[in-house]
Amino acid sequence: MENVVSRELLDKVIAISAEAGEAILEVYNASGELEVDTKSDDSPVTAADLAAHRILLPALEQLLDGVPVLSEEGQLPPYDIRSQWDRYWIIDPLDGTKEFIRRNGEFTVNVALIEHGEPILGVVHVPVLGITYAGARSLGAIKQDAEGERTIAVRAVQPRLDRRLPIEVVASRSHGAGAVDALLARIESSLGETGLKNMGSSLKLCLVAEGAADLYPRLALTCEWDTAAAQAVVEAAGGIVVDEQFALLRYNRKEELLNPFFYVIGDPSYDWKSLLLS
Repeated sequence: MENVVSRELLDKVIAISAEAGEAILEVYNASGELEVDTKSDDSPVTAADLAAHRILLPALEQLLDGVPVLSEEGQLPPYDIRSQWDRYWIIDPLDGTKEFIRRNGEFTVNVALIEHGEPILGVVHVPVLGITYAGARSLGAIKQDAEGERTIAVRAVQPRLDRRLPIEVVASRSHGAGAVDALLARIESSLGETGLKNMGSSLKLCLVAEGAADLYPRLALTCEWDTAAAQAVVEAAGGIVVDEQFALLRYNRKEELLNPFFYVIGDPSYDWKSLLLS
């Protein structure tokens, strides 16, 4: 299979994601009450989710010939069709709809390219902050903001331990708090003080990717479009995303799109496995 990943492709996806972000902000900043509908799975959806979807879908379909797009806001093809896909786009036009409704700014546009189950390119755009995280296999990871573009990378754990600095953990504001508290207690008993920051959407993975956090334990359910883009950024920055057996998180391997519980690890050279699975 030909290598389609290039800086040119990444830049095009960044531009498309930013355009979707602008459509989201039009709804976000509009006066009046925000209308929220409920989908069949009881999750919320707004006009902003759909506006971003309508921008992303046709734009991505034109980028790579014959590469399908799987969107949270689109029709889900049956698995006997999806299982034939060697390469596809997976998108969450607005990740963190609950955060959008709360108007706290912690929501993102997520776009990933999957090849043989592996996220090989990803863009996470944060509309309110005007920040974009992006990465791809063999290209590394970057962060773009008002100050320009810089390369990002995960950070090492041992130097922090040597200097008695806390291990920084990010966690969901809404899900799995009890299990995370128990895990934090175990980490603190072994490594000492930890710092905890709660936030929504795939921003948590991006904090690990840019070396602002060390670990993100996700001990609650997510869907594949929630994680694929940010996982590509994490892996391009030198980190890993693993399930509870410490196998790398992979995509489109089963009929349902739910992820297992997982850990986002900044420093894969540290023996997290012994600590987290004890």
